[in-house]
Amino acid sequence: MREQATTRTMEIKLAHSPDSDDAFMFYALATNKVRTDGMKFTHVLADIETLNRAADQETYDVTAVSFASYPYLKDKYALLDCGASFGEGYGPLVVSQHPIAKTDLAGKSVGVPGLRTTAFLTLKLFEPNVNPVVIPFDKIVDAVRDGTVQAGLLIHEGQLMFPQAGLHRVVDLGQWWQEQYGMPLPLGGNAVRRALGTDVARRIAHAIRESVSYALEHRDEALNYAMQFARDMETDVADKFVGMYVNKWTLGYGAQGRKAVRELLKRGADAGLVPSAGKIDFIGADAD
Repeated sequence: MREQATTRTMEIKLAHSPDSDDAFMFYALATNKVRTDGMKFTHVLADIETLNRAADQETYDVTAVSFASYPYLKDKYALLDCGASFGEGYGPLVVSQHPIAKTDLAGKSVGVPGLRTTAFLTLKLFEPNVNPVVIPFDKIVDAVRDGTVQAGLLIHEGQLMFPQAGLHRVVDLGQWWQEQYGMPLPLGGNAVRRALGTDVARRIAHAIRESVSYALEHRDEALNYAMQFARDMETDVADKFVGMYVNKWTLGYGAQGRKAVRELLKRGADAGLVPSAGKIDFIGADAD
């Protein structure tokens, strides 16, 4: 008697930030618009610094992480070669309540969204002598405005909305990086547990790339879905924000993107700000 073959669905816990760009990127996965090759993705939402720390315990199968946190996680996770955010001539912003010259940040208290974020690593590369104060990323604008800190390091939509709070731009760290090194600033990527094995990791990479591709090809549809995560942003602002961080780099790093990741982490290690990343593994169809 022949046994009937059964197909087992593998549950993949996928963690990412509750932001419009991530919601846009994962829209097709969350709403079953793309094939997932026998995998069922369960989405978990948390801020990026929480996810950086959760990765220490391998809490999630796939997780958004700051590139700056990868050296701490390299033994447990590999980077997927898709789903990343790069700033091409723009990136995290330092802002202040009163005008401050970017050359005068030394010794200033700066609200930062986490000590393992790429934003903080880049700030320390720009000015090593700031005094960081860790504040939830969505509370930094208020902390600067009420004088709790002298400046604030903004990620996510705060990069576009700070003028509404009457704050002043001190320096755009993505612009500074581009001018210094001639390459985009790698901010955050997706990491996959090594314990899942290369075959599963490649299947996950394929599903995420398909999701990003679907969103870019069905922009209005995906943006409409993402608006529920666009904390008080108007549609045009959310559209601009999504366009900044879901683009060709998100579909695949390419040689230039991988070079930028290596350069960022090498400079961080050389400055004693992060451990050495060693050989960086990128998992994806074009990243063998």
